[in-house]
Amino acid sequence: MLHKTVTVLGGGSFGTTIANIAAENGYQTYLWMRNQEQADLITSTRVNQRYMPGYRLHENLIATTNLELAVNASQIIFLSIPSSAFSGIVERIAPMVTKDHMLVSTTKGIVAEGFQLMSQIILSKTTTKRVGVISGPNLAKEVAKRVLTATVIASEDEELRQDVQKILANDYFRVYANNDVFGVELAGTLKNIYAICSGLGAALGMGDNTRSMLITRSLAEMIRFTKTMGANPLTLIGLAGIGDLIVTCTSPLSRNYRVGYAIGKGKTLQQAVTELGEVAEGVNTIRLVKDKAEELDVYMPLVNCMYDILFNNLSVEQAIKTLMQAAQSSDVEIVLPSESL
Repeated sequence: MLHKTVTVLGGGSFGTTIANIAAENGYQTYLWMRNQEQADLITSTRVNQRYMPGYRLHENLIATTNLELAVNASQIIFLSIPSSAFSGIVERIAPMVTKDHMLVSTTKGIVAEGFQLMSQIILSKTTTKRVGVISGPNLAKEVAKRVLTATVIASEDEELRQDVQKILANDYFRVYANNDVFGVELAGTLKNIYAICSGLGAALGMGDNTRSMLITRSLAEMIRFTKTMGANPLTLIGLAGIGDLIVTCTSPLSRNYRVGYAIGKGKTLQQAVTELGEVAEGVNTIRLVKDKAEELDVYMPLVNCMYDILFNNLSVEQAIKTLMQAAQSSDVEIVLPSESL
């Protein structure tokens, strides 16, 4: 189905970026945000000065604070809302959403109540079953600069996948498809934990060998957890898994990486988050994943160490010592299960 209009809920960096891509591709695009002054500035200056300064927005992009207008204008709606506010926004739009609406989450996070991912919240609170998620190595500021980038649209709805590809694909942004919604969404959420860990390590001057070890052992934990949760572990070898993990563990543009770097330089967690000025989903994710891993008896030493550093005042030196003294198990558990050793 060819859509004439697109709606994006959330005027942060990624929401603004994908809204502008859709607008550039010829779709009338509604960008909903809470702040009227910010919406008016976008209308008058064609720039989202708070989140994307210097990024010129296409004339097809319409900034609005009228949620009912934004939802009713389009059949396909992207939700780029922080996880802390996601449930509330979905509840607000639920009376306006029909079974024909396509709702696509770009949010990488977990809601504590029931350990719910964003797609599960949409399904539980609205009448539509046409749900998808976008995830991948997608640093918004690089996409805005037209750096060659790829993402993944995951949905069980073939038409939704195809429509998102048409709406967002261009000569610098490629959109690949997957039907493992849970795996893609979990991967995008989990990698934020390891981005904090990597940023902390970078601040301490870790070497290339260490960085490589950290990324690959992070991937091993992600595979272990997603498999236990019922997702396809092979999803983790794609863009939403290893692709996203690499970029967030190596780039200072990653918000979670910057939080970890600040902590590694001696800042408190609160200072690091305050200085960032944006949401770093990984901080909350560490708490939730640690509890879930313990409940499911999933071995996640990096998650445990990051939790103790951030919330139990464990020194980084002691954390490293604990990690290096841990049992040496299987390298790739989907090849050689640990219980086979």
